[in-house]
Amino acid sequence: MHMLQQLFDVLLPKGLLTYKKVGSNASLPNRLAAEKNERENRQGVLFVVRDKAHFANGHVKGYIITSKESLLANVDALTHFTPNVYRYGTYSDEKRLFIKGFSEDNLQQINTFVIDIDTKRHTVNDLLLACMDDSIGLPTFIVESDRGYQLYFVLSSPLFISNKNNFRGLKVAKRISDNLKRSLKSVDADIYCNDFGFFRMPKRDNIAYVDLNNTYSMHEFINWSMRRDDDLARPLFVVPTKSQATSLTQSEWFHQLLSATDVKGEKGQMGRNNLLFTLALVCFQDGKDKSFTFDLLDQYNTTLRCPLSIKEVNTIINSAYSGKYKGAKKEYIEQLLALYVQGEVPVHLGGKCWYKHKKAREDRKRSHCHEWEQDLIHYITAEKSVSEPFIWRTQKELCDAIDIASSTLNKLFKESKKIIKTTTGKGRNAKTGVTTVALYIDYIIWLKQDLGTRFAASLRQIVQEQMALLEPTAGYTALVNYVQKLLQEQLLTEQLSMPKSFLHTG
Repeated sequence: MHMLQQLFDVLLPKGLLTYKKVGSNASLPNRLAAEKNERENRQGVLFVVRDKAHFANGHVKGYIITSKESLLANVDALTHFTPNVYRYGTYSDEKRLFIKGFSEDNLQQINTFVIDIDTKRHTVNDLLLACMDDSIGLPTFIVESDRGYQLYFVLSSPLFISNKNNFRGLKVAKRISDNLKRSLKSVDADIYCNDFGFFRMPKRDNIAYVDLNNTYSMHEFINWSMRRDDDLARPLFVVPTKSQATSLTQSEWFHQLLSATDVKGEKGQMGRNNLLFTLALVCFQDGKDKSFTFDLLDQYNTTLRCPLSIKEVNTIINSAYSGKYKGAKKEYIEQLLALYVQGEVPVHLGGKCWYKHKKAREDRKRSHCHEWEQDLIHYITAEKSVSEPFIWRTQKELCDAIDIASSTLNKLFKESKKIIKTTTGKGRNAKTGVTTVALYIDYIIWLKQDLGTRFAASLRQIVQEQMALLEPTAGYTALVNYVQKLLQEQLLTEQLSMPKSFLHTG
């Protein structure tokens, strides 16, 4: 049960009460500590079902859970649940048998993306390889069902859903979910499965794989999804409205920064000066005059718990309007939001964030890392030998072969999950051996088959030679004894130059 508790703590870090409000088995100090932490966040609900048959006839028979304690206490009796949190839940009948409220417009937060594999034609290892080769990376855990598997890709911090801008955050999440499903089509991912509905309940006996340290930030999901959209030549997420594209000071993220009051900063962290300077640059970029910016920031400064002096505010505004800067950097804005604003707040500057067309590689100054990865994979595949998984080159030869900078190649080796690298020698004599995961697996299979073939051929030759030497009356008993002696003395493996353990591995 301890492992399940850890799993649900990772899956549901916020949004659900830790303990039951009535009848909890937890100690009073633990309950009080949990209640204190939970005051900072809105608490929602999960929907659970006891049997798959309870989804029949367009109605769902189940009940509503509001705490992780209740979830753990009833987990063995449940078959399905909603891993993402809803704002509220209710019942559609007087007997309180049928539940309702699990619609997307009622989503409070998204904790995980779940991909349904509705077949057992693929092993768990097949699924993991497909995730590494074709998708964002390894899942956080895999739940096995009677007919297939469900892969959970858990967010390190939940994405909170708002109805602002026509549920823009939800649309972003649905595009990411769509890209995840399409990336795993090679293992029969169900691309029509409900993105944020009911999924198989994780239990001690159905978790086929788990790595709770393997979670993803929303930023990682967005960047990966952008690259997928690049490859498909389709626009990213949502086209902004005219007001969003033309007025940065009216955007949600700008107002969220203006509402942050507990800003001071410390060593190595962006603080009040950085925030005010960024806000001033946004006003400058938006075409606001200095008087507007001063009035706005002077008023904001008074709301801070530790305000700056009027002189410092004036200095910051003058610097922002000095003409040395074109506007605020998106990276700084995102860092400030991460530090001082709760939840995920998307940033767009002049419409550049929410609408993206694929740009031809030859028209770009820099290639994406996954494009260099594909170049190297094509080169390795073309140069490799059947009897040797690695191709051996110097670093310079590899750089020249695919026209890549040495620093970029080193970065590629560190980040790639599809390429294997090894090195022999030192200095000028050093050689780098590279191969791909797929080619290395093919080589192991070939080696096993080749050793088996050579073993059989040598054994056949030895038997024929020994039969010619034996007396006709000796019979097959003597021949069998001779072969067994060779095996026991390990002479056969030495003749074949094969690992001694091969005979024991089949």
